[in-house]
Amino acid sequence: MTIGWHFDNTYSKLSKTFKEEIKPKPVQDPKIIILNQELAADLNLDFSKVDNKDLAKLFSGNSLPEGANTIAQAYAGHQFGHFTMLGDGRAVLLGEHLVNKNKRFDIQFKGSGRTSFSRGGDGRAVLGPMLREYIISEAMNALRIPTTRSLAVVSTGEKIVRENLLPGAILTRVASSHIRVGTFQYIAAKQNLEDLNTLADYTIERHYPEIKSSNKKALDLLNLVMQKQCELVINWMRVGFIHGVMNTDNMTISGETIDYGPCAFMDQYNPKTVFSSIDKFGRYSFSNQPPITKWNLTRFAECLIPLIDKDEDKAVKIATESIDNFQNIYETKWLNMMRDKLGLFGKDKSDQKLINDLLYWMESNKADYTNTFCHLMNINSSNDSKYKDTNFINWFKQWESRILINNGSIEKSINLMKKNNPIIIPRNHKVEEALEASYNNDMSLTNKLLSILNKPYDNQNDIDDYQSPSSNIEYQTFCGT
Repeated sequence: MTIGWHFDNTYSKLSKTFKEEIKPKPVQDPKIIILNQELAADLNLDFSKVDNKDLAKLFSGNSLPEGANTIAQAYAGHQFGHFTMLGDGRAVLLGEHLVNKNKRFDIQFKGSGRTSFSRGGDGRAVLGPMLREYIISEAMNALRIPTTRSLAVVSTGEKIVRENLLPGAILTRVASSHIRVGTFQYIAAKQNLEDLNTLADYTIERHYPEIKSSNKKALDLLNLVMQKQCELVINWMRVGFIHGVMNTDNMTISGETIDYGPCAFMDQYNPKTVFSSIDKFGRYSFSNQPPITKWNLTRFAECLIPLIDKDEDKAVKIATESIDNFQNIYETKWLNMMRDKLGLFGKDKSDQKLINDLLYWMESNKADYTNTFCHLMNINSSNDSKYKDTNFINWFKQWESRILINNGSIEKSINLMKKNNPIIIPRNHKVEEALEASYNNDMSLTNKLLSILNKPYDNQNDIDDYQSPSSNIEYQTFCGT
């Protein structure tokens, strides 16, 4: 049986400081719930000749692919501002799968049992949250937002204790790597300069080889990661995504979105929106995602201080100057992103006010973030009385006038908007409906939802119900542990 695995496991060759060698814990009765055939094809993997029983064994860890070298990775993290030594408490890295000899992807199990980093946890995962990560990560990929992806979900045949007994599951996650800001924090906390150098060199080789020969590699790494993370959070803001747990252990060095626990997409526009049940003070609210990104990058910069310059004071000064650039980078990118959402070509001094006026109107009138831009594009245009409001009509006239600047036209603007404004997002109530059905062994709603979410910028037939916002304004999500 040839599936096409091609493992080349470089991270597992690092010293013991970086990881624990461990195998997934066998499960009682694994069953394949969903397999991402599209992603499998992208990875040059062919499961067509593997029966469901063997697939379930493979994606549960009861059997392992040839060439796998399973480890749990060590990392730390600031969790809601508090520093903690962490690590993969319920995840196991199978290894690094090579595609076309040069593209490298981590293949990781989530929910595969206890490790030495579990801190008293059971190391397991529940079906609902694993399917949730599958749905949201694949939606993010379709939205053209850098993200980890999901290859498969299996049920384990075991009951997991959470708020009550729930069916267990294991997710197979695919990532450019699982190196995090928290990985650097863990190594920096050990105060071993050799290990810190090793991690920096490894990360550069894997993600930013263009700076290998630089005489200021650490600073270049900081700046490149800052650019990647800035672009990532801009994309989140573009589609109304709220991550929910922007701890430093959930910020990747690659610039991919990782960990879809307490996350959701905003319906009515409110910059203070929080979905995480444990975020009592709005630390990770929608509007706070950019400053938290800067805060996390500052923690990354602190780790790199010994590598930036031997003179600590000089290194701090250099790193601070770099981090201080974040705000300007973000504001410039955000303004350009919003111009694209509104179909505005070129620049005009009135743009900032025009954008802010619309956002203020949306917040004041509890307008849906996604559907407001659909209304502007005249796509499935709502008869909602909100859009007959005098203030909105006045704003609309200003917007039309601005479009004509810089040789613009309504047609050109609409075409630009269609590339940047999704028609479909994972509406919270539709995700919950799909997850609820999955507990009754009904995957039809999940499969339909995934099919629709796969084309978020297309005006598809019979999607009205998938465009309607949830009526539950108190909607909450949970981490699953």
